[in-house]
Amino acid sequence: MKTRITYLQPPSSPFTSTQATLTPSSLKISDLDAAKEVRVTVDLSEVDDDEVRSILTNLHEVHIRWAREQPYGIVSPFGSRVSAGLGVGVSPLQGGDDGDGEGVLVSGYWGQPVTPEGWTEEIRAPGRDRDRVEVGLLGTEKAVEAEEIKVGGLLGVVGVDKELKPTLFSFPSRHHVLPREATFDVSFPRPTGTHPTMTISLSPAALEYPAAPEDTTCALHAYLTLPSYIFGDKYQLSTDDPLFLESHHLVALRAVSGATDLEAPDWFVPHWGSNWLLELATPSAGQVPEEWNVTVPLHLRYLRPSESGYRSAGVPWPVVFWACTAEEGTKMGTNPFDRLNLGWDGMFGPRTMFYQVHPSGEKTRHVEDLDVPVLRLEEGGFFSSKTVELGTMAAIVLGLLWVLWKLGSVARSSG
Repeated sequence: MKTRITYLQPPSSPFTSTQATLTPSSLKISDLDAAKEVRVTVDLSEVDDDEVRSILTNLHEVHIRWAREQPYGIVSPFGSRVSAGLGVGVSPLQGGDDGDGEGVLVSGYWGQPVTPEGWTEEIRAPGRDRDRVEVGLLGTEKAVEAEEIKVGGLLGVVGVDKELKPTLFSFPSRHHVLPREATFDVSFPRPTGTHPTMTISLSPAALEYPAAPEDTTCALHAYLTLPSYIFGDKYQLSTDDPLFLESHHLVALRAVSGATDLEAPDWFVPHWGSNWLLELATPSAGQVPEEWNVTVPLHLRYLRPSESGYRSAGVPWPVVFWACTAEEGTKMGTNPFDRLNLGWDGMFGPRTMFYQVHPSGEKTRHVEDLDVPVLRLEEGGFFSSKTVELGTMAAIVLGLLWVLWKLGSVARSSG
């Protein structure tokens, strides 16, 4: 098992050598203001549970990601996001696959310390010789090339190294972070009804062309992850009608997957939901307004009745980013901090760089709650749950009797 712990300090945070003390058995961290990533790699042979190991062996890939609803910050080189919630992706074995996976990778990211004083913890050396614990205390610097990220700081292997070693290196990165002023907000004009419209409000800094390498083409995108009870009309959003696109500040629907049935109620939808990749329009250079609103028309499915006549439906904020095609000679292969299989990154070529727009921190949650009108069930009333059930059964029985009667009439007339 290999564990890699990385602390990323912002330029404004001071650091002294007394905040990291390396001994033969542990590394002690004190009051460290930094983002943190823990990445653990386990070989399949080390998985103790036979059932879990059997499941993983018979899958080509499985990706499980979870992101919190509350706002969190990102720093380079961890400059990527996913929508709030739990996401699971599974790829079964194909013909020719031998089922010998590389192992299990588990990673966690914290945008800031869990206490106001900073990280204070002791990282102990592993108990087995085959295990390894690597720790990095790093910060970013300005890189020479636009597509690169430059990182410097201290590295060490707990239980092996006698002291932390200075390091400085740079690498091409797919994911980059825009300035803090580049933000977006999400809202739904009230009342939403059954056809809510998602409004994505972008700040002027978010509309500025990113500092990508020369001779690259960049476009602004939004990646929506919608639960099964809310969806878009792919025929409407894929239109080339300029009036519709201009009125919503959209360019095109680039990709869609998942549940897109326009008529099915929520309880008949077999999929978890749907994903939508939209290219967003931007204002002309020199004509950037104080706020640029992109609107996405959506639709709610019929939900099950409730006693109140309403059901709550949560809609996670989308991921908003600039996608820039890198020049032909750019190498994007060696990034020790890269994050793969985010859902939206696989829809672009291998030489694409992404510049993340920050969700606004003004709201406490990056999920919008909608009140969906449904059939109201009144206890003891005509629309009580028992009445609806009995009425449905009666309608089915009467319909069946009518069909049998018609079939009998046809049989008698032909005889």
